[in-house]
Amino acid sequence: MPQYKIHPIVLGTKIFDKTMMTYQNGGGRQYTIPIYSWYLEGGDQVILVDTGEMRPIQSEGRETAIGGRIFTFQEGLARWGLKPEDIDVVIHTHLHNDHCENDFSCSRASIYVHTEELKSIHNPHPLDFRYMEDYILDAEEKGQIRVVEEDIEVLPGIRMIHTPAHTPGGMSIAVETASGTAVITGFCVIDENFNPPKEIRAMELEVIPPGTLVNSYTAYDILMDVKKTADILIPLHEPRFASIDTIG
Repeated sequence: MPQYKIHPIVLGTKIFDKTMMTYQNGGGRQYTIPIYSWYLEGGDQVILVDTGEMRPIQSEGRETAIGGRIFTFQEGLARWGLKPEDIDVVIHTHLHNDHCENDFSCSRASIYVHTEELKSIHNPHPLDFRYMEDYILDAEEKGQIRVVEEDIEVLPGIRMIHTPAHTPGGMSIAVETASGTAVITGFCVIDENFNPPKEIRAMELEVIPPGTLVNSYTAYDILMDVKKTADILIPLHEPRFASIDTIG
C-alpha cells in the first residue's frame, strides 16, 4: 500500500469571530483562518483534497496572521512542479465555496463528493450561504463528478469517511503516511476544537464542536470518534499548517 506525504497549500483566508470555529467559545475575538488545498504525494496519481479559493486576498497582514504565504492555485501547485491540468483526482471534504472554487481548472480530474453535498450546493438551506453551484457546474457538465454515498477507499491508502458535523455530506479523508494514519477533517475546525483550553475541559468536555454545524450533539460525537481514530490529526483550518511544507 502506498504511503503518502501531505503538503498543505494555502489558497486563501477568512477573518471572522472565533466562534465560527469553536462553538459557543471565543466570542468577540477576531480570528484568521487559512484555506487549504492538500496535495497528497505518493502512488501513481496526482491527488488534491479540496481546491481552495479562486482569487485569494494576498496581503502581508493576512500572511502574518496565519504565519505563512498565501498562493493562487497556479502558484501553489507550481511549488510542487504541478499545473491544474496535471491533477488526476480531487477529493472534497465538502462543497462550501472556499473548498471548490478551482475545480473548473482541474480539467482532467475525477472529482469525488458526497451525494448530500451535491444536493446542498444545488438547493442550499437559506441559513447556509456558502454553497455556490457555479463553481462545480463545469465539472458536472463534463462528467467529472464521482458521487459518493458511503465510506469508500478512493485509492489504496486513501479513504473517505462520512463525518456530517459541519455539513450533511462532510467527508473526512484518512491518508496512510509513514507516520501513521492522518485524518484531514471533513469539518471546519482548528487544533483547539480537539484540544480545548482548561476552562472547557473543566466542564468535562473533551472537544469543541465546529462553530457552524448540523447538530451540536452529533458533531461532538463525530469529533470524539475522529480524535480516537487518527494518529495525525489535521483540523481543516488550523493555522500552524500554513508554515509547514509536509505532514507525514
